[in-house]
Amino acid sequence: MKQPTPGQTASEFWDELYGERDAVWSGRANPLLVRGAQDLTPGRALELGSGEGGDVIWLAQQGWQVLGVDVSATAIARAAGHVAEAGVADRVEWAQHDLATDFPEGEFDLVSAQFLHSPLEQEGERARILRRAAQAVAAGGVLLIGSHAAAAKLDGDEDDHAHDDYEFPTTAQMLEQLALPDSWQVELDEEVTSRFSWTDGREGNRTDSVLRIRRPRQDA
Repeated sequence: MKQPTPGQTASEFWDELYGERDAVWSGRANPLLVRGAQDLTPGRALELGSGEGGDVIWLAQQGWQVLGVDVSATAIARAAGHVAEAGVADRVEWAQHDLATDFPEGEFDLVSAQFLHSPLEQEGERARILRRAAQAVAAGGVLLIGSHAAAAKLDGDEDDHAHDDYEFPTTAQMLEQLALPDSWQVELDEEVTSRFSWTDGREGNRTDSVLRIRRPRQDA
């Protein structure tokens, strides 16, 4: 992934990345989101790091009312266009937040954090964001976290060095960091290996994790 320049803010970095090309991501919903949310009853959803809107569109198509949140105004504008083209704009709202310092208000039946990794991430930052995300889950709702579990392996390469400096947490580590009450129920805790295509057309394998945790209808 592109690396930030010294002193660059999160919004500047991601605006620059999205501005370099017409499409950064595939436009399709993340398979881990589909895996973790396809059997849920639609309600109000919060999509953290909504990017170009692929996950937001899928959720809206399933009947969710979605708040898409991203640090990049460029990404939000692009995603809003895709949502309008998909015919689900009436089910979607947008908000720009730097989750490291600012978090949207409200409670949600689903809080989705898919691949919330960043080269600007400070130590402990992701864990703090996910703890705040758990606080936004309504009674009886779920927190759904999709994460890279290891650096991707490109075909023909021993290693891919795109994430050499990044430590990918295990689901056990994430649960420890979340420090949720025992009354919260882990409903899904899996690692999934799949094929992927790099931005330059090369292909490889990657291992990701999905974690779905449900808040009780009444906190103990």
